[in-house]
Amino acid sequence: MPEISRFYGIRITMYVDHPPAHFHIEYGEEKAIMNIVTGELVGKLKPTARALVNRWRELHLQELMTDWESLQTKGNFFKIEPLE
Repeated sequence: MPEISRFYGIRITMYVDHPPAHFHIEYGEEKAIMNIVTGELVGKLKPTARALVNRWRELHLQELMTDWESLQTKGNFFKIEPLE
């Protein structure tokens, strides 16, 4: 799974497996999936980590959608700046 970004011990990955557009989150032993457009979370993630990931998602929404579309059509992606 391509790593899109990493910050504060949170690893963000993406691959095109099924709609809707989403990315995968790993934080320690916790794993979750977040919808790019809505921010809906499936899985388990501590509230602080969830808030950080959601803030990052909001800041990079267009880049995330570009990566999602690029992975679907071309099979490639671009790294996205971490949250600072």
